[in-house]
Amino acid sequence: MTSKVTDRIATAFFWASGAVIIAILAWFLVRILGDGLPMLSWNFITGRPSEIEAGGGVGPQLFNSFYILFLSLLFSLPIGIGAGIYLAVYAKKSAFTDFIRVSVEALSSVPSIVFGLFGFLLFVNWFGLKYSIIGGAATLSLLNLPVLVRVTEESIRSVPESYWEASLALGSTRWQAIRKVLLPSAMPSLITGITLVAGRALGESAILIYTAGLSVSRILPDFNPLAMGETLATHLWYVQSEAIVPDAKQIAQGSAALLLLVVLAFNLLIGIPSRILQKKLSGGK
Repeated sequence: MTSKVTDRIATAFFWASGAVIIAILAWFLVRILGDGLPMLSWNFITGRPSEIEAGGGVGPQLFNSFYILFLSLLFSLPIGIGAGIYLAVYAKKSAFTDFIRVSVEALSSVPSIVFGLFGFLLFVNWFGLKYSIIGGAATLSLLNLPVLVRVTEESIRSVPESYWEASLALGSTRWQAIRKVLLPSAMPSLITGITLVAGRALGESAILIYTAGLSVSRILPDFNPLAMGETLATHLWYVQSEAIVPDAKQIAQGSAALLLLVVLAFNLLIGIPSRILQKKLSGGK
């Protein structure tokens, strides 16, 4: 078999694999949006849920989804980015740093249900926070940390070493070189990593079932971090499995479509400026 034939077979295989993946994603989108879009209305998106009567909305759950996401990023971004900078710039190669990297990799592959049980034991029981928004956000931040650490370290290491050396040669301190050279150059990759983390957090349910609970405040919006914080993802699970409202199936379909649209919009709102920034930093290439 000649190299040209092998190349054609490999090219056809990769094209076919890509087409299959796109077809599966398109089927999911058509199925979820086709069933859920007719359910979406202003009253459904902003209204309060109903436990018995039909016609309830998901306004508090939608608010809690973004509130918990904001708090989780508020906790995890400084620690995750700081740890990644330490591993990429300051940490010397040793058995200890190798152990940290292996531990971070191991935590990245831990199922979310394990984090949920850990958060239940730590924040709900030991710290006495009970089912609350702050408990769910703190547990989500633990889920995000390993990914943020690895993304930050790899993003900084991907910056050409000549940038770092040139900055130091001009008399800057390490912190000035990190703040004004490394971080701006690594920003597109960092934004991509943060987007992936945020999208995962928006759709997370297993963790929040055990830490934020399956109920919402009667006040909308309720910024009390100690209030119970059912999100859109956990509400979707609840109405599909335990709800007694007569239109539970329609609520689940509408919630699924809304959650999908929120995640897509969130990724676009962050991804498009990231691409623009990347082109700007690379000279428009």
